[in-house]
Amino acid sequence: MNTEPGASIPGETTGGDYTFSPKDLFRVVWRRLWLILLVTFTLLGAAAWFTFNQTPMYEASAEILVGQDPETDQSGMLSSNIQGLQDLTLSMVEAVGSRRVAEAVIRDEGLQIAPETLLDNLSVEPVTDTQFIEISYRDPDPERARQVVNAVGAATSEQTSEVAPGNSFVTAVLWETAEEPVAPASPDPFRNGALALMLGLMLGLGLALLLEYLDDSWRSPEEIEGVSGVPNFGVVPKFESPRKSRKRAEKKGSVHQR
Repeated sequence: MNTEPGASIPGETTGGDYTFSPKDLFRVVWRRLWLILLVTFTLLGAAAWFTFNQTPMYEASAEILVGQDPETDQSGMLSSNIQGLQDLTLSMVEAVGSRRVAEAVIRDEGLQIAPETLLDNLSVEPVTDTQFIEISYRDPDPERARQVVNAVGAATSEQTSEVAPGNSFVTAVLWETAEEPVAPASPDPFRNGALALMLGLMLGLGLALLLEYLDDSWRSPEEIEGVSGVPNFGVVPKFESPRKSRKRAEKKGSVHQR
């Protein structure tokens, strides 16, 4: 009889092929439910610990409008070329996230941080098919997040006005200023909990199937018939030695006497 790992996983035979049915999967899950729950609650606990020990970060956002000054763009070439303005907006994204702008913000606001730190927490994205640029800044202090992102918009507008005269028709206006955020953007307890729950169930189920595969014991005559394809003609019942039976009877008798 085959006793290699995997022989104990219950299944059915169809035309000599060994298959694993949904009913067999349910049996494995029920048998190893303690393991699945243990892994799941362990990951949920780890996610909760990570979430509540992480520093809350607030995010403030503002919008910059890239356009042209009609008084300096006498030819009107740029104003009539929407695609050209959108391409220019993509170039302005690099300017907003530049070290030059970061240093100007730190100088104007009197911040005690390095330009690299400011840029690491700054996000600059163009709004698709528009001339708007969305800028966001994350900081543990919600008021400082609002202060910095508005200062980035103002510095960008100022730096744009100082470019070469040949490009002076380009403007960058802080179109929508940021407001102080009222709730942290991270961490997200719901998202972290959902990810931990999903990962815990998947990992727990995988471990349960692995342990079932490595278990070479038989648990029922049906399992043996399913793997071997040979019918059972008899089963040896479980029995106890006379000594154990006598001890159990004596124990029950003493309980009744009490």
